[in-house]
Amino acid sequence: MQFGSRYSYTRWDGSQNPWDLDEDAVMEAMADDLIAHGDVQRALRNLFQRGFQDRQGNQTPGLRDLMERLRKQRQQQLERYNLDSVANDLKERLADVLKTEREGIDRRLEEAREQLNSASPEEQAEQAPLMNMLQERASRNREKLDNLPEDMAGAIKDLQEYDFMDPDAQHKFQKLMDLLRQQMLQNVTKDMKERIQGMSQQDMAAMGEMLQNLNNMMRDKMSGLEPDFEGFMDKWGSSFGDNPPQSFDELMEMMRQQMGQAQSLLDSMSPEQRQELFDAMSAAMDDATAQQMLELAMNMSELFPGESLGQQYPFMGNEDVTLDQAMDVMSQLQAMDNLERQIQQIMRQGNVEDLDLDQVEQQLGEEARNEMERLQQLAKRLEEAGLLQMKGDKLSLSPHGIRKIAQKALKDLFEQLTRSRRGDHAVHERGAGGENTGDSKRYEFGDAFELDLQKTVMNGVLRSGTGTPVHLTPEDFEVRRTEQTAQAATVLLLDQSRSMGLFGSFTAAKKVALALYALIKSQYPKDAFYILGFSDYAIELKGDELPEITWNAWVSGTNMQHAFMMSRKLLSRYKNATRQIIMITDGEPTAHLEGDRTFFNYPPTYRTIQETLKEVKRCTQEGITINTFMLETSHYLLDFIDQMTRINRGRALYTTPDSLGQYVLVDYMSNRKRRLAG
Repeated sequence: MQFGSRYSYTRWDGSQNPWDLDEDAVMEAMADDLIAHGDVQRALRNLFQRGFQDRQGNQTPGLRDLMERLRKQRQQQLERYNLDSVANDLKERLADVLKTEREGIDRRLEEAREQLNSASPEEQAEQAPLMNMLQERASRNREKLDNLPEDMAGAIKDLQEYDFMDPDAQHKFQKLMDLLRQQMLQNVTKDMKERIQGMSQQDMAAMGEMLQNLNNMMRDKMSGLEPDFEGFMDKWGSSFGDNPPQSFDELMEMMRQQMGQAQSLLDSMSPEQRQELFDAMSAAMDDATAQQMLELAMNMSELFPGESLGQQYPFMGNEDVTLDQAMDVMSQLQAMDNLERQIQQIMRQGNVEDLDLDQVEQQLGEEARNEMERLQQLAKRLEEAGLLQMKGDKLSLSPHGIRKIAQKALKDLFEQLTRSRRGDHAVHERGAGGENTGDSKRYEFGDAFELDLQKTVMNGVLRSGTGTPVHLTPEDFEVRRTEQTAQAATVLLLDQSRSMGLFGSFTAAKKVALALYALIKSQYPKDAFYILGFSDYAIELKGDELPEITWNAWVSGTNMQHAFMMSRKLLSRYKNATRQIIMITDGEPTAHLEGDRTFFNYPPTYRTIQETLKEVKRCTQEGITINTFMLETSHYLLDFIDQMTRINRGRALYTTPDSLGQYVLVDYMSNRKRRLAG
């Protein structure tokens, strides 16, 4: 007795893997690549690129989809912002500083006047000199503000020497200076933000010294000397945050990325706005520090010759953006570019395990990360499922995987057959020991007693008339007709010559070989089936080798003589079977054996043709039928096939790679049985 299935459940804790691998869907997605190229790594690489769909229609996206989403997200950023607004934002900040200062001056004077007017005559006399000094200072400051340079950089430069009267204006100006210095000095490290806030002249001098030490290291490197990286980090390591670089090269790469952000920002602006922003950032530095920054940029260009530190982005949006926001956008775009380059490299090499999942999640979200985790687990899961196996350091198909690919090839070919040509490998012979034909006959001595009860009783009624009981005699017995199964022994000759690969026929022929292999192993296990590949020589191919075989790109020759010779020897073991050779080729014989050596000539020589036809005669004498499927119709091939069919009485059919499989499968199924009396 069979009881219903029992299930148990547990709370989700994040450690369980919710992804059930649809191994059939994965192998079907890889099948065409494996058949065409016989390379598991290449098939996996292509699968990683395009993704796959399981039988429930659930899609696991591939790297191409990931890259497309990344590009769309980048395009959304470009279509959102107007980078020329960065300089406008700085101008507005500077204008707000000046407005706040002017209003502060007026407020200071008004407060002082009110205080003076409310004082006693004696106090007014004492405070009058102070009031005059305040008015003189206010007059001088207003004059300085009125005479500031019109360009932003000049105004910033002069305001660094200006004595602010309003604390809020001074604070706002200091924030503007911090912002400009931060963006300038982040070319060195992104961890400068806290150190730069409220930077004093002494702090700026220390920063200039650090830049000088950095430039000295870079000059040493370019001169062939070993930079004192450890000494530099002992002194300045705190400037590089909690995760400082561990080597000079790592420091240079970090700086290259940081400078790339600022350079990308400048390159993506209009020339006028670019110059204005660069001048403003330079003006925020003292002359010595600005000079060290300029030298730093020159040294980086020499250390990375021919390599642009930044990339120009075609922003086309309308949304205004501040300098801080613009640098964040540049950081995001740079991260997207890095991830895209990583994806492109992985698509070329197939090393999907190297994909940075943290970056994927940061740019495209948690769902994208989960999808890429599934791709990373795919090869391991296929190995655990017994479909792939390691041979040395190389992944290859396991016997189970080979059967899956062969079954996929068989399925594809059967799906191409029209409904009228499909069926379960039918035969038309009558006799005992096979499948029921649906027909029946009067029982004869020696027949299997597969009684057709309904017809037997009807015979009794017809003989003796109606009424019960019905009396039966041996003459009333009717038995079911069955098909008689005969063993078939087949050799498939697979042309591996150069032309089969060059003109695209080999993949179709290989798919037929896999399909026949799957068909015979699953449906006709008693049939004998061999595969011989032939070009300059013939060689036996085992079923588990089929997915990895390919055409012979380096050796010329189509040695049918050797192929027929080997086929005849293999089939000689099956005296009582239906013996046949199925040959798939796109060319005439151009090689034959002389002893153990092969001789090649094109066009084929008379001797090659004659030696090949001799083997055809020997096959014919031993009752072996040769059926040929031609993928080309050259004069030489047609002439040879005509001679061969006259000798052997086999059939020859011209077909195309697209329809080859249909013809071969139908031919095999309709010719493997022999008619018996019955």
